[in-house]
Amino acid sequence: MSTSHHTARRAQDPSGRATDATADGTSGPAAVSDAGDHAPVSDAGDHTPVRTAKGARDVVDDKPKPGPTGRPRREIPEPPRLDGHGPARVVAMCNQKGGVGKTTSTINLGAALAEYGRKVLLVDFDPQGALSVGLGIQPHELDQTVYNVIMERSVEVGDVIRKTTVDDVHLLPSNIDLSAAEVQLVAEVGREHTLLRVLRPVIDEYDYVLVDCQPSLGLLTVNALTAADGVIIPLECEFFSLRGVALLIDTIDKVRERLNPRLDITGILATMFDPRTLHSKEVMARVVEAFGDTVFDTVINRTVRFPETTVAGEPITRWAPRSAGATAYRTLAREVIRR
Repeated sequence: MSTSHHTARRAQDPSGRATDATADGTSGPAAVSDAGDHAPVSDAGDHTPVRTAKGARDVVDDKPKPGPTGRPRREIPEPPRLDGHGPARVVAMCNQKGGVGKTTSTINLGAALAEYGRKVLLVDFDPQGALSVGLGIQPHELDQTVYNVIMERSVEVGDVIRKTTVDDVHLLPSNIDLSAAEVQLVAEVGREHTLLRVLRPVIDEYDYVLVDCQPSLGLLTVNALTAADGVIIPLECEFFSLRGVALLIDTIDKVRERLNPRLDITGILATMFDPRTLHSKEVMARVVEAFGDTVFDTVINRTVRFPETTVAGEPITRWAPRSAGATAYRTLAREVIRR
């Protein structure tokens, strides 16, 4: 009897796919995941072992694989728990281009920070009120918003802050009334420091204050930058979004020189990344080349999950806690805490 009948061998099926032929003559697809042909690639670890056969032993290749930014991901351990809260680090989510993921990132980063034991205040500083809507609050139904705190000295910020469905995440809401503030503040003395004045009474109660800015470089955005310790710039992986970053950074430099010397860029967050397109990869490469380590290792991919969370009025960490988007924002939270 031929010994080849008892020996496992490699073959190809008619489609050209490699198969494992077994001792009984049957064959099946080689190295196909149980999850199917479209199983998502895991990004859970930066040092995924690659095992290759060498005689009777396995060899593990521990060489770090590059992330979406083209460089190896930096190891960031889970942050330690806190014994108390405050004073808060104020971070402005800023980009004068609309539709780049500012509001989505503010909500989900805030929720992810809360999962790591941080107490977070989200400030809706956009007259469109998208941040409030994204947390299940209808802006047109609000009697008092951040506008009232800014323009009426009798209104205290603590009276307007609302709890959200997420533990340790609070909201200072906004609605269309805020659009009038930009005009009314022009005649005010120290108008650029108005938001800083508003936040000062509660700064010791929180670990992070995330300010969702409007898509412009007007007086409201300058107020947010003046009140902030750092800026996160959500940047859509698209050419036109890239063009406006230079103007934004110029504005940040002017605010640092004239109004807020402690202001720095916490990081640039690549959003709406599509790994299937060459254009996204080219934009990513240019961003990393221009800004280096300022670019977060975390990259937010395009997904249908984010519009779903807006309708649900919840962050993705609660709506789809095991999704890739939720994992990405948890990783971003670790990076922000580390920086």
